Amino acid sequence: MRCPYCGSDQSKVMDSRFRKEGNVIRRRRECLKCARRFTTYERIEENLPHVVKKDGRREPFERQKIFNGISRACEKLPISIDRMEELVTDIERHFSESGEREISSAEIGEYVVKQLRDLNPVAYVRFASVYRSFKDVDDFMSELKEILNER
Repeated sequence: MRCPYCGSDQSKVMDSRFRKEGNVIRRRRECLKCARRFTTYERIEENLPHVVKKDGRREPFERQKIFNGISRACEKLPISIDRMEELVTDIERHFSESGEREISSAEIGEYVVKQLRDLNPVAYVRFASVYRSFKDVDDFMSELKEILNER
């Protein structure tokens, strides 16, 4: 594993732990060159579908892209990184188990929106505002009214 600080590929594992899901191992490593520590995650490589973008391009399913979007939506909210990782794992598992070879980015976005709606209403609105490209305050307000009417 390459050190994120100095780039050396010489490190030793200090600690390993299984995550709750059971399909992820968290490893604390120490670089043998610069002595800094970093964390890596090892997970089973699943047969994930390709993503069909709005413009027709196809690209591999990227867990990190989903995590980045969720992380931005959850910024400054009381949602732990572990909970966000669990959410991304659930999303990844959902599409892996679908058996589809290709899936549209719109399907992924709608599924993420649904999951965030259950997790936190602020994170949901943040993600939805970017994903659904709210054009003005009226779009934003109609989404908020919908959430408030459900309560």
